[in-house]
Amino acid sequence: MKLLHFTDIHLTKKGDTIGGRDPNSNFAKGLKHALDLHADAKAIFVTGDLSDWGDAEDYVRLKAQVADLPLPVHLMIGNHDDRPTFARTFPDLFNDDGFVQYAVPLSIGTALCLDTWGPDTHAGHYCERRAAWLSAQLEQAPGPIWIFMHHNPVPIGIAPMDKIMLLDADRFAAVVALHRDKIRHIFHGHCHLPLTGSLHGIPLSAPRGTNHAGWPDFNATRLLSGAALPEAYGVILATETTTLAHMVEFGYTGDVVHEGSPEYAAWNRMTMVR
Repeated sequence: MKLLHFTDIHLTKKGDTIGGRDPNSNFAKGLKHALDLHADAKAIFVTGDLSDWGDAEDYVRLKAQVADLPLPVHLMIGNHDDRPTFARTFPDLFNDDGFVQYAVPLSIGTALCLDTWGPDTHAGHYCERRAAWLSAQLEQAPGPIWIFMHHNPVPIGIAPMDKIMLLDADRFAAVVALHRDKIRHIFHGHCHLPLTGSLHGIPLSAPRGTNHAGWPDFNATRLLSGAALPEAYGVILATETTTLAHMVEFGYTGDVVHEGSPEYAAWNRMTMVR
């Protein structure tokens, strides 16, 4: 099974840029790149920060943009989004509690898409009602379970970023810990950094995002840091027993060197590029 993971697309009004980059154009380029190379994927998951300012027109354009794609697209919201505005364009993604939380049956197991949004904050939230929904889904959904969410549920060691991580991380962790044998992987965004780790033994990861890139400044105390790194999305490869997550830097424009055969007998000092 192959899945595509997009995050932090930060759509803006046409012509607006972020960090000198055009988020609308970059998301379109990322989609084309992914669909050209991975037409066999089962679905696309977009883990939040769909709009940079939560503007209604961004959601309307996004809906039109993904409507005719050959793969189903599953959207979540992040801190840059606005849940009430998002609801006017995507009302079908809300559960009975009013959150953007839903289950997606897959060819292997089930994906659970979570809502970590909170009003007037960049930090993530996961209240008791959301946690109760997740607990019920983990009990009843066929495994393995793949969780998709915006905010990182573990600290990354960078002070300004850790201030806006999932603040209800202990509540979330308590729920998933009870089902650690059923949950295969947690995928998130928010940090604009390629990350890997685990929570109660459950692997987690994040790709960079399709527009502006973060930089891991471990000395930062107040401001977040960015860098001119390539835009990226994730490719998830899974079998009944394995999971592997690639970060594909589609924004890279340099050379790609093909340095010979993987066959050991073909290796020699004349043909290998060094």
